[in-house]
Amino acid sequence: MTENEINSKTPYQDLTIAGNIYQAGNAKEFKTGDWRSVTPVYYSEKCKQCGLCWPVCPDDAIPVKDGERKDFNYDACKGCGVCAKVCPFKAIEMK
Repeated sequence: MTENEINSKTPYQDLTIAGNIYQAGNAKEFKTGDWRSVTPVYYSEKCKQCGLCWPVCPDDAIPVKDGERKDFNYDACKGCGVCAKVCPFKAIEMK
């Protein structure tokens, strides 16, 4: 595949081995959530909105709107579980 054939809409499965990146800043266009083997479950009733989970998420999968944490962006979440480990209120469980 040549550089001219690759654009920001090329699925990751069709990229060449070594994953050459020809256009920077297009990671949000790819849904990588299907990589996960475990899924975080968010219990809003247990959440105290402390915000500890948001900065540790490496995938930007925890949306915050108007200063309030919402459910997960499962299209981006790869299931690393870091959010569940840092939550002191057990509002996130990996299943």
